[in-house]
This record gives sequence, structure tokens and C-alpha cells, in this order.
Amino acid sequence: MGFLCLSLIICFSSGADTISATNSVSGDETIISKGEMFELGFFKAGKSSKYYIGMWYKKYSSKSPTIVWVANRDTPVSDRFSSAFKVLDGNLVILNELKLPIWSTNVTASSNSTIAVLLDDGNLVLRDGLNSVEPVWQSFDHPTDTWLPGAKFSYNKKTNKSQLLTSWKSINDPAVGLYSFEFIPSKKMFVLKWNVSQQYWDPRNWDSLIKNSFENFSYQTNENESYFTYSSSDRSVISRFYMDVSGQLKHTAWIKSVWNLYWIQPRTQCEVYALCGAFGICRQTEFPYCDCLTGFEHRSESEWNQGDFSGGCVRKTNLNKQKTDFLMINVTNMPLNSSMVAKSAKECHIACLNSFSCNAYSFVGINCSVWDGEILNLSEDNANGKTMYVKVSSKDLPIHKKKKSSKVTVVIGTASGVGMLLILSLVMLALCMKKKLAGKTTMDGSLVAFSYKDLQIATQNFSHRLGGGGFGSVFKGVLRGDSSIVAVKKLESFSQGDKQFKSEVSTIGTIQHVNIVRLRGFCAQGNHKLLVYDYMPNSSLNSHLFHEKQEVLNWETRYQIALGTARALVYLHEKCRDFIIHCDIKPENILLDAKFCPKVADFGLAKLVGREFSSVLTTIRGTRGYLAPEWLLGVAVTPKADVFSYGMMLFELANGKRNVEKYEDSSLTFFPSLAADVVLAGGDVLSLLDSRLNKEACVEQVTRIFKVAYWCIQDEVDNRPSMSQVEKVLEGNLEVKMPPIPQFIKLYDNSSEDLVFIECSSTGSSQLHKNSS
Repeated sequence: MGFLCLSLIICFSSGADTISATNSVSGDETIISKGEMFELGFFKAGKSSKYYIGMWYKKYSSKSPTIVWVANRDTPVSDRFSSAFKVLDGNLVILNELKLPIWSTNVTASSNSTIAVLLDDGNLVLRDGLNSVEPVWQSFDHPTDTWLPGAKFSYNKKTNKSQLLTSWKSINDPAVGLYSFEFIPSKKMFVLKWNVSQQYWDPRNWDSLIKNSFENFSYQTNENESYFTYSSSDRSVISRFYMDVSGQLKHTAWIKSVWNLYWIQPRTQCEVYALCGAFGICRQTEFPYCDCLTGFEHRSESEWNQGDFSGGCVRKTNLNKQKTDFLMINVTNMPLNSSMVAKSAKECHIACLNSFSCNAYSFVGINCSVWDGEILNLSEDNANGKTMYVKVSSKDLPIHKKKKSSKVTVVIGTASGVGMLLILSLVMLALCMKKKLAGKTTMDGSLVAFSYKDLQIATQNFSHRLGGGGFGSVFKGVLRGDSSIVAVKKLESFSQGDKQFKSEVSTIGTIQHVNIVRLRGFCAQGNHKLLVYDYMPNSSLNSHLFHEKQEVLNWETRYQIALGTARALVYLHEKCRDFIIHCDIKPENILLDAKFCPKVADFGLAKLVGREFSSVLTTIRGTRGYLAPEWLLGVAVTPKADVFSYGMMLFELANGKRNVEKYEDSSLTFFPSLAADVVLAGGDVLSLLDSRLNKEACVEQVTRIFKVAYWCIQDEVDNRPSMSQVEKVLEGNLEVKMPPIPQFIKLYDNSSEDLVFIECSSTGSSQLHKNSS
């Protein structure tokens, strides 16, 4: 479904499949394989002003070509018209503007009739004459970031070297990046490495791919080499493996005019080693994933802005002759290359403080660890992470930052023993008083366990109702103690006991994402089961779309709401510890904070209220108008049900009305059906927008929203994208074509007064019928 858009600029022209001594490739000239599968010529990557000789799919690309091989990836040219790719002295060479060779195949040919041929499998071969069978050189032996079907991925026993797939440096620079894919023959497996040294991927995941993939893998070994090859069991499927700039190995296939992502490792971005460079920290719940630690700044602002975080961060202030503090961070894994020192916790702190070379320390159990060099591979985990302390200049940690920051805690190393005890005593006293005033306790150090009486008082006996749904009613409240405003949900039709309820609430409480409503606490007292959330001052999305009294959301805000909601679902489906299918995505469950940032609500409640829940679902739940067909057909339901609901919501986000509109004459219209005619015909998509926007919107974004919406509501589950693919499309990193219009859309004729609905009978079976009311 997805296509990786590298913003490549290439001028196409048809050409033969061969380069000989009498012709060359220059400027906009290209050569094309016999069956027009692949094309080769000069290209420019993204915002770069440099040119490279590369190979891309001729047929299987959308707006931007999919590059599979680059010759001069580390030595680009500035002027493609003055440069040339040609056969010279039996070799393929690239001559730059000064006619100097900057790249060569570096082989010895025995004939003056050497030719280079581009084959339909994506292999560029150099042959010693037309009748030569064995190539003297071939691109398959020198892959860049892509492994194509039929190519060997091998280990050379004579040179003791493995082939590597190496990532691009960035999407704008095909130079050799830091991440590589390597074959280890002794273990008959593959590994992912950072800087060709640090392994960060468990190769057992490859075994699962081989067993479950539609590819046919073959392993061969002889006295010269050991290698793997693969081919598709379906010859009509075009597929490839590539080492992405993200540090993830991806397997994609071209199906229905788009690249579909079938497999990816590591699954989450923060599992990639050293993604954010030295003193950078990876946060899986934020975008972009990388940020500098407090007190640090980007080493290269330009590289950072292009998505290349490998340069990492540097201190804002040199520590020489500066007062020094420590920044406390919680990380998934401790960085490598630490030194163990036999010291107490206090001695460990003082030793690092007084050492000019020490950059960080940690003390776990009885072990003191210190880090002297650059610190890599920091991934934030505030819930279950390991604690370490990074040295920073005190001036870069002002008092107000220390108080406000929710991500870091500053430990001041200059306080005396007596002073520290006094401060701790005062803090403990204040916390105890606050708890006493608020009448609450904490669970697992984060969620607050409220008494029912506390919430009665906070909500003025549940008098200010904000709304409600299938899980219960929501009331506005003000907590005693800190006077913060909260939303209190009273759960209805509840069947769980206190212990099970607390267990499920604890799981939901660990879910933290910028686009998900934060659960602050709960009440489990007898039959009373309540949840306490952050209050969202701008109410829910539906109030702004369907009620004229509310503020009209401009297009940019709507687009960011679509993107933020997608990111939340990516987190629930793929990245949180216990993967969650939301089951009820609709405008009512998209809340808006003071800055109109979307927050998905009611996640995990299907499980919490005791309904059957597993990795796939069969029990019907959700809201009519957003339900995926599989809910009603009695088949297993997966996260793709949320994708369907999200797609239906996108139509309403754009149109500002319910998808089904009823008029005074009892006639009905179904907006997705109306919009299909306009979008398919390439008509005025702005005419489909909420009339209150007065067509003030980006045409490209509006078109993208409608394409995504129709992809999301495809009849077949497998034809719908994952939410991570949706996220990339909305970010502009994946390009898609208009999908086929789903059958259930075609069933309705907007000229009719009747609308086809999919209903669920009392027995759980589904049926189609027409309804005029």
C-alpha cells in the first residue's frame, strides 16, 4: 500500500539496454532493460544538488522512482550533462565534469569489445564481448541498500568477507550510512549492525520470516562461497528487501500499484542502535523520535532537519570551570562501554562530579558504573527504565526548568548531608499533607487511587455531565489539593472484581503518548468503578464538526488532527507493551486539548469492562457508521477494524458533516459515495470540503486525505493499510494512488431515496437491506 517517497529528481528518456565503447549515459539519457523492468541513469536525491548514477524500477514506481542501486554513492557529480557513465579500457567508469574518473568497476578485461547490459532482474553486468556468458563484473556482487530477487547475498570464503546492504546516509544523501545488513555464514543467519560493529537485531526474527514469507529462500555453499537467494512464489509479485535510512530492514512488495510493507525489523524505531547519536535520546511516543538531552543541542542543525540524527548532540556549555549538575534519565538499556568502580552511591556521584572525563554515572545495587566517552543508544523509558545521571552545566538547567520538566529530574550534588535530609523531610511532609488533603493514594507510583467520596466531591455529586457513550458517562471535576480539572468516567455494566480491575487499569495507565488522553487515576470501591482522565478544554472533535455553535476548525488544524490520531493508533497497535485494538474510533472519541492537539480517548475499555478480548476479536462492539464489515460477518477482527473506522472518520473530518445525512423529505445521502465520483474523476476536491472553510485548504493534502480514507475502508482486510503506513502517507513520506472504490460504496446510488445499510441481526449474522428512515 505504501511507497517510499525519496523526492528523487530524474528526467526520463527511453534508451537501449546496453552501453558499449561507442555510446555512454550522460545528462537525461538512460538505458532500459529489455522488458522495461529497470532503468539506469543520473538522478538527484531530494534537496541535494549532486547527481549519482543509479538504477530504479521502470514500471513499479509512483511519482518518485524506487532506487535499488547506486554506483558513485560517495562521489557525486555536480553537472550530469558534463559527466558520463561509459565503458573505458574494459571497465565501466564515471567521468566527472573535468573528465576525471571518480568511480570504476576495476576489473581486467581481455577484450576490447567490453559491453555493459542492464538485465530485467535488476543486474547490471559487464561482459567481455557479445558472446560472453559469464560476466566479468556485475552489480549483484556490489549491492548498495537493496537485495533483489535472484541476487546472491553471500560470504566469500577466499576473501573472508560478507556482502553488506548499507543504508543511505539520509533520504537526501545515498552515501554509505551507519546501518548494515550482513550474512554470517558460520551461523547461517543474518544480522543488523551499526557502524559495521555493533549488532542490534536478534537474527531469530529472520527465521520466522523465512517460515512465514511468500518468498522462496534457498541456501547454497561450496568451496568459494556460501549464500542465500530468494524468489517469489508468485511470479506476478515484485518484491525487495532494503536497509532503510531508519536502521530498519524492510520487505516490501508491489501490489495493486503501490509498495506494500510486509515485514520490518526491528519493529520499533527506538530499538535501532544509536539512532539519535551521542547524547541524543529516543522517545518512541514522540515525533520525531530523536531529541537532545536537556542541556545539549544539535551538533549539526542542518543534518538534524533532514532527519539525519547520527551526528547527535553536544553540550550547550563547556564544563570547563563551570558549576556542574547531573540530569537524571530513565533508559531502556544502559549504554555500552562503561567502567565499573567499587564505590558507594555517594562516592560514585562525587567521583564522576570531580572527574573531568566522566560524562555520566549510574549506581545499581552495589555497582557504580561511569562513562567517560560519548554516550550512545539512549532510549527513554520513564515507567520501567534504568536510572543514570548525565553531567551537564548548571546554567543550562535553570530552576524553572527543573520544576516544570516532566521528563527529567535534576540531582544537585552540592548539598550537604544535613541539608539533604532537611529537604527530603520537607518534601515528604508536603507529599503526605497533599495526599491527606486530596484523600488519595498512588498505585505503582503513578496512577492515583481515589475514594468514591473524593470523586463525588470533585464532581459536585456528578452534576456536570460532559457526555457519555457505550462505556458510561463522563463528568467534569476539580480535584482537591492541586485544584486541577479532570474528567471522571463512571463505568457502567461492569462485571470485574477489584483485583482484576486494578490489574487492567494498571496496564492502561502505562500507556503514554502525546496523542492519547492520559489516565490519572481510578476508583475501585465496591460496585463503583471510575476512571479519572486529564480534562480536555476543547471538548471532542464531533462538537466542532457537527455543531455550529463551536469554533470552526481550519483545514490545517483538521489535517493535524488526522495525523495525530493516526500516530495514536500506531502506538496502540504496534508500539505499546500490550497491543490494543481501540474498537470505537469516531469523532466523539477524539478529544482536543487547549491547543487543539488530538487525544484519543476510551482506548482499552473493551477489555476493561470485561468483554471478551484477545489479539483478534469476534464480539461485536463499536458504533454504527464506523464498524468494519468483519464485525458483522462473524470473522476474527484485527487492528484493521480500527483502520476502517479511522477512514470513515476522515470523510467526516473533511466534510464537516455526518457521512449519512437525512433531509426534510426523508431522503438520505452517503458522503463517501458522493465524494468518490469527484475524486475518481480528478475533479475539484475542495468542493467536497466543509462549506465553512470556503475552500481554504491545500489541494495536495485534501487529495491525500481522501485517498487514505478510501484505502482505509477497503472491503478486504488485507487491502487496508496499517496505521503506520497511514501515518507515513499523511507525513508525506509515502505516496499512494487512488484505490479501487469499495463494493459497499458502490451499492448505494445517491440518486435514490434509499440507502443500503449493513445491519447485524440478533443472531450475529449480517445482512444487507434498504432503509429509508
